[in-house]
Amino acid sequence: MYYYYDSAYIIVLIITMVLGFGTQAYINSMYKKWSKVQGSFGTTGAQVAKRMLDANGARTVGITPVSGHLTDYYDPRDNNLHLSDENMHAGSVASVAVACHEAGHAVQHEQGYFPMKFRAALVPVVNFTQQTWGLLFMIGLVFGAMGFVRLAIALYAFSVIFQLVTLPVEIDASRRAVRYLRSAGTGVDEKGARQVLTAAALTYVAAALTSIIQLLYLLSRTRRD
Repeated sequence: MYYYYDSAYIIVLIITMVLGFGTQAYINSMYKKWSKVQGSFGTTGAQVAKRMLDANGARTVGITPVSGHLTDYYDPRDNNLHLSDENMHAGSVASVAVACHEAGHAVQHEQGYFPMKFRAALVPVVNFTQQTWGLLFMIGLVFGAMGFVRLAIALYAFSVIFQLVTLPVEIDASRRAVRYLRSAGTGVDEKGARQVLTAAALTYVAAALTSIIQLLYLLSRTRRD
């Protein structure tokens, strides 16, 4: 019988929780630190992001507000940066760094950056597999059908692939942001952006590691059972 909640799984849960909470605490700490430092531009995060977009040939990209804290994202479907209130209207180093990171994604889209296009192609597939793998997995456990368990794990593997593809996309967007701030701002803008965006990148690394660890655990249990 497939014993899902065994000691090994508890260890996996602890590791993933430590990774998740640790990286989230780190990004919050770095963001809080640099949100107290005013950027050299004297304008808001949205305005600096707009300058970066214009400088990289992405003039048609819009900027709109989104509710929440650090909920910023770029949506290629409406070609808009969606910035949280603090990063939309504040001019701190942290606000400028996050806004320019999202601008980096818009520039990726404008320039046809392949990893971003690949990730976008995976989105509908991953949305489907995330909704179905758990159900198939439970059916396999309840009825002792290892074929369903293996199929579920194969579907879950798409989430791992998606997390791995996300890493270069996020790192490249941060690289573009830091490069722009180095050329258009001062040393404090670049230094703060590096720290804030490196902390943010670690959350994606943690997510990828979590997915890999869970996949390895599922594979190991399948082999044993």
